[in-house]
Amino acid sequence: MAEMQTSPPILRRPGRPTLSDEQLLDIALDLFLEHGFERTSIDAITAAAGMAKRTVYARYADKEALFKAALARAIDEWMVPVARLRAAEVDDLEKALLAIAQMLLTNILSPAGLRLLRLSNAVSVSMPEIAAANTRMGTEPTLDYLADLFRRRLLPADAPAPEAQEAALAFLHLVVGGPASTAAWGVAFDDDSIDRHTRYCVRLFLHGALPVQDRGLIERENRRLRAQAAEAAEVLDSLNKKLRDGI
Repeated sequence: MAEMQTSPPILRRPGRPTLSDEQLLDIALDLFLEHGFERTSIDAITAAAGMAKRTVYARYADKEALFKAALARAIDEWMVPVARLRAAEVDDLEKALLAIAQMLLTNILSPAGLRLLRLSNAVSVSMPEIAAANTRMGTEPTLDYLADLFRRRLLPADAPAPEAQEAALAFLHLVVGGPASTAAWGVAFDDDSIDRHTRYCVRLFLHGALPVQDRGLIERENRRLRAQAAEAAEVLDSLNKKLRDGI
């Protein structure tokens, strides 16, 4: 019986390695940041990633979907984790807020933070959902943490629930919003300017615009009035006791 002839195995030519989703998104984001959304093509992204177009389209329906995914990943990696903000809390609330403000400002004014801010601003008109997503992912966790902090350590126990959220939003706008908006237009700040701004705005948020000496006068006046109210309450208690005894 003749031996069966077997064909030699067919060797497949090695193809280009397939990148992970994270690697593809990082490459796409670099191109979006460098050239903007409109001037970045899928062809440029696939060429930089060394991937076939069909592979990219199998993962993302179009360039806009790829852009949104890349931006979401960048925001998730860039934002300051709430755990880091919480770790900055100390007994002195002003010192805690100063440390938190410095972390947030350092993050938003970093090269990565400013590039993300400029990119999202540039597409927010044509894709308004981008601004909503940025707020949801990058701002809401920080706002929720600050609101919780202010409920615990700043506001009266009976303060309405929305007041803490308003306080958190005011803090972010006052301390972070101004420098971020200005820097997004290309204005550079030196470290001393940022430090002065941060310290002043934290004090302004906590104490208002009154000079330190005026705040001291008001605090002393408040103590005096509280002492007078306590004395008046004691007198009333004494009179009530005498009236009860006389009946």
